[in-house]
Amino acid sequence: MTDTKGKNGLVVLLVALGLTLGIGILIGVPFALVAVQHARETSRRDQVVKNLKQLQLALENYEKKQALQALPGVTLAEALAVIKSKQFVDLTHAFEPGIPHWPGFPDEKRETLYGYEDGKMGKGFFAQQFTHVGQWGTHCDPPAHFVKGKRTIDQIDPKEMILALVVIDVHEKVAKNPDYTISMDDVQDWERRHGSIPEDAFVAMRTDWSKRWPDAKAMRNEDAKGVAHYPGWSKDVLKYLYEKRKITASGHETTDTDPGIATSKDDYSLETYILGTDHYQIELLTNLDKVPEAGAIVVATFPKPKGGSGFPARVFAIVP
Repeated sequence: MTDTKGKNGLVVLLVALGLTLGIGILIGVPFALVAVQHARETSRRDQVVKNLKQLQLALENYEKKQALQALPGVTLAEALAVIKSKQFVDLTHAFEPGIPHWPGFPDEKRETLYGYEDGKMGKGFFAQQFTHVGQWGTHCDPPAHFVKGKRTIDQIDPKEMILALVVIDVHEKVAKNPDYTISMDDVQDWERRHGSIPEDAFVAMRTDWSKRWPDAKAMRNEDAKGVAHYPGWSKDVLKYLYEKRKITASGHETTDTDPGIATSKDDYSLETYILGTDHYQIELLTNLDKVPEAGAIVVATFPKPKGGSGFPARVFAIVP
């Protein structure tokens, strides 16, 4: 009798357990299905947004191509009239003896050979003699500056001197950390807001470091151990810009491509990389805070010394 009651109790317990599990499954399955459905809808919605952004960029690129195809009907005189109606921003420091420069170079020497009233060699007109390294003031570094066998400054094609200007602004991050190096996040943020960086562009890194000019100590920003602290580029960003986006040139406001911490250890690997790709760069730019991140044109000009290792440049932007 006791065994029978025990068996009956066990059966009741098992039935109750089964009902509980069944009800739990019946309740849980719909909730699980709802969660899965919600996740799928979210994924589809994200994909739709992504597709729309890609479509928008494609349309913008198509419109740009259409506009370029229409250009043959525009005369150079008409194009010049449009350009002259725009704002011009000088991106060049005036140079003179005593300006900030790479510490391994001597200072500039300047002498008046002929003066209006008097000069070393005569008078009646004004003629000076300038003695300085090629990398002086705002200047152009041609590929041969670091890499033997690459192009010297006279071999840079004039077509490489008029380019679309891209300005990647990291000045707020630099204000918090003078050792800041530009990151892929900075580049991707620019592209999210403006579209892909155009091929053959000139990419400038805005740090506002030029506001320290002409204070050489402030530009170098050395600590008590003699280590310089100023911002620089990064290898992953440069490889992305030159190898994937196929830009023509780049520039910055500091004396070097590499950050101060690196150059203090004689590490110039980033500058070596750029020049090794047979592209030129412009150093010691200024007024990047006065041009837009996208939409402007940059004109980078410099003299043509035969076999030259570099030379001061005159760089300016044409702002829409």
